[in-house]
Order: sequence, then structure tokens, then C-alpha cells
Amino acid sequence: MSEVELGHVVFYVTELERSLRFYRDVVGLTETGRIFEGRGVMLTGGRTHHELFLVEVGEQPGPLRGSRRGLYHVGWKVGEDLDALREKYRLLTEQGYVITGMSDHTVSQSLYVEDPDGNEVELYVDNPAYDWRKNPEWMKVPLRPLKL
Repeated sequence: MSEVELGHVVFYVTELERSLRFYRDVVGLTETGRIFEGRGVMLTGGRTHHELFLVEVGEQPGPLRGSRRGLYHVGWKVGEDLDALREKYRLLTEQGYVITGMSDHTVSQSLYVEDPDGNEVELYVDNPAYDWRKNPEWMKVPLRPLKL
């Protein structure tokens, strides 16, 4: 059996601070950082750098992908190293799935694909050489293309 675990969920929200109060003050998650000029907040329960990512899009569609509110994508951790991600890449292309994105987030490396109903799914591995607990600087590093 492969080691796959739900890594994180990303929600588009209308009012970031209102949603942040709920997930921080009611659910009990801790803020780990902000990106997108403060319009994106990462929250953790302590297991990983973020189990929840909130992105404020307001009432109207904004410059970020997605004109909707609600679920943006679900991230599945699919292994412990780039070899595991390479294997997923091979399987996806072999089975005819279109990879919509490949990103190096410094703290993790990701493939993006849509499921058969058009839901975006991120398949990723964490970067074992980067300790997100001790160095939050990864949030300031620009997103880079991933080369497998």
C-alpha cells in the first residue's frame, strides 16, 4: 500500500479576516504565514506547514485563478521524495491525464491535475532538506517551475 496522505485544502473566501477568525479562534489552527500581499493565509494544526490555506477573492472574481468561492484544490502528499513525484508524473501522462501545472514551492514540489470532474488536485512531496518550522522564509521565495 502506498503512503498517501491528505496534505492540505485551499479555500477561496470572500472576507479573509472573518474566515481567519473562524479557523484560528474556533477551530484552533495557528497562522504560519501570509502571501499574495496578505490576501493568502496559511494555517496549521502542527503536523505540516499548512493544512489549510485561505485565499481572499472578495465578492467579485479577482486576478487569482478561480472566480468562485469555496474549494480551490486539495493537496495530496504522495511520497517522501522527488522519485515518488516522478512516478506520479509517469502514471498521469501514461494514462492520458493533462498536467496543468508543475511548481517548486521551496518547501515542497507539486504537480497539478484535474480529476475527471474538473476538480483541481495537487500531488506533492515535501522537500526533506527544508525545515519549515525553523525557516519561514520559503513564503517569500517566488514560485519556480518544477523540473522533473
